[in-house]
Amino acid sequence: MESNHQKNIATFIHLSTFSRFIIPFGNFLGPIILWVTNKDKSAFIDAHGKQAINFQISILLYSIVIGLLTVPFFIFNIFKQIDFISINAFENISINLDKPSPLLYLGGAFAGFAIIAFLLELVFIIKASLTAREGEMFYYPLTIPFLK
Repeated sequence: MESNHQKNIATFIHLSTFSRFIIPFGNFLGPIILWVTNKDKSAFIDAHGKQAINFQISILLYSIVIGLLTVPFFIFNIFKQIDFISINAFENISINLDKPSPLLYLGGAFAGFAIIAFLLELVFIIKASLTAREGEMFYYPLTIPFLK
């Protein structure tokens, strides 16, 4: 059975990810500092620290992928006023950026997906901290286990 102190530390490990709104890379620094200083005190704290850090690293990688997919679509639409961007690959296939492009809609869909993912991240962090406060283990969905 975990003590209240261990539950509080595990809870603060998850909640410390919100420090990114104040400190650059606070979502990594806060959990890492709390985890490293307390991981030897309890397996419960160690497991919650690894989960929080793995989730933040996974979110960073997912954000980079979404950004790499989204940015080119918006860049192509910025240059749509320029006539020299016209690609005629084959006789029947032509990409002309003068017209409203479906690429803009696809880029907007990726951006909308990023917003939804951000809101889900906030929900998962709050859920993890409440679960840790109850003395139970929480496993973030779609987390890549970097730290085992």
